[in-house]
Amino acid sequence: MDGTVLVADDDRTIRTVLTQALTRAGCKVHATSSLTTLMRWVGEGKGDVVISDVMMPDGNGLEMLPKIAKDRPGLPVIVISAQNTIMTAIQAAEAEAYDYLPKPFDLPDLMKRTARALELKRHRPAEKRVEVDERPDDLPLVGRTPVMQALYRLVARVMNTDLPVLISGESGTGKSLIARAIHDFSDRRTLPYVTVTAADLRELEGPARVLARVKGGSLLIDEISDIDDEIQARIVRMMDVPGDHVPRFMATSQTNLAQAMEAGHVRRDLYYRLSGATLHVPALRERVDDVPLLAQHFLARAEREGAPKRRLGAQAEELFRVYSWPGNVRQLENAIRRLVLTSRAEEITRAEVEQVLGNQPEVEPVLGKGEGEKLSASVARHLQRYFDLHGNMLPPPGLYGRILKEMEIPLIEIALEATGGNQAKCADLLGINRNTLRKKITDLDIQVTRRRKLM
Repeated sequence: MDGTVLVADDDRTIRTVLTQALTRAGCKVHATSSLTTLMRWVGEGKGDVVISDVMMPDGNGLEMLPKIAKDRPGLPVIVISAQNTIMTAIQAAEAEAYDYLPKPFDLPDLMKRTARALELKRHRPAEKRVEVDERPDDLPLVGRTPVMQALYRLVARVMNTDLPVLISGESGTGKSLIARAIHDFSDRRTLPYVTVTAADLRELEGPARVLARVKGGSLLIDEISDIDDEIQARIVRMMDVPGDHVPRFMATSQTNLAQAMEAGHVRRDLYYRLSGATLHVPALRERVDDVPLLAQHFLARAEREGAPKRRLGAQAEELFRVYSWPGNVRQLENAIRRLVLTSRAEEITRAEVEQVLGNQPEVEPVLGKGEGEKLSASVARHLQRYFDLHGNMLPPPGLYGRILKEMEIPLIEIALEATGGNQAKCADLLGINRNTLRKKITDLDIQVTRRRKLM
């Protein structure tokens, strides 16, 4: 890589890692913990690419994008943030950031994106950016898991296009919230948002009335797979109506619409009209690492609404993680609301969670799945689920390295634990050179703790 990169992050470790990596790659680097300093460098004409955190001690990195665009049109800005909500991805897209990555980020991935930004900077003309609207960050579309971050990016990309959007997922995953977010943060936000069901379209004049209501805004067809063939045909004709006030069509479905089409339950002409952009919202049991984050979000919301302050105890949180949540995010929210009202102290106990969840349905527990199977079968099952979560899209590039890293880290950590932190014994156990082990510990940022092994 050839160019100068400006890095702004209040975390010294991140500044050090990025400075070392970018310098080794051939870049010049200026790193700071202050947005004020960053903006001074930008104003002085320094830098070919900016890498900036969002939440900084002296301001918000996203709010600086319009000024950067004004002072230095065409300067690529890569936003990195620990605020892993759909709002961050949407705001970064609206402000026309070159790219957005959630923390913790994959360093090789960030390096590749920086290289592309440097190359683009040399070849593209200056572009004008738009202002970031200030909007409440109260959408329960929260998640730091890779599959949710991929969904957020896709939402941000399709938001201001005219493509129809098909949103699939189980009941309670947040399909209607995704549709509403696409409308509320799009160029059509000032126009009507209308949700219709089969009942609204059953009469002959139904489609005309719906089009008159939506007036070029956004039209959401709820559970398209439950609509009979006659009404599906009316929707096809409605989507083909010409004019200057054609709405943005969106539809939700609990079933796989492609499979429903092959089975003859959904018209082919309707499927191909609706599937301009396909978004799949994963079930909560498929992103268990987001469960504590969502629980914290709902607890904080309840407190803002006047409920007493509550927090999950460690054992209660673990029970939340292993429960399968067949009702998905909606069920989780309802459980939190009950716990806020029924718990006797600030810390919610495991027993209180068991009481709330005791009468609710449960499918096979996530962490209990696969007991007794071979390691290769377990890995294959998790990899297949990872691919399935991306629907019709392929996972982000660099999958081989990410998977190896995901396996290496726990393998080395458990081996170190088993050998009491003795690196020589650990290297012998793993069958690798001791220097190789040391390098992996450093590269993978594995924390080595020396403790006596309990017999």
